[in-house]
Amino acid sequence: MITLNAKWEVIPMNMVKVAGKNNKHKVLMYAISTCAWCKMTKRFLNENNVEYEYVDVDLASDEDHEKIREDIVHKGGEPSYPTLIIDNETVITGFRKDKIKEALDL
Repeated sequence: MITLNAKWEVIPMNMVKVAGKNNKHKVLMYAISTCAWCKMTKRFLNENNVEYEYVDVDLASDEDHEKIREDIVHKGGEPSYPTLIIDNETVITGFRKDKIKEALDL
């Protein structure tokens, strides 16, 4: 079960928080548990000590999956994975190291 807060932000119950020292940005990642690009994105964030939260969409309920898709589209993204939402504004679809570095000031 997920809920939406006042800023149209999806808050899934199965969200995982990964601690990191680089926490100046709020980073949310929607991923697929078996996706190689998603794993590479997680590895990149971990190697750069970025604090982030993620949801493996394929492990979410059908209702949660639909809400996640709506959240991505509402923010101007495509429902494709991995999708990073940074500071609830910037949407990056795919493992785009250059764009991730720029958005996170790495």
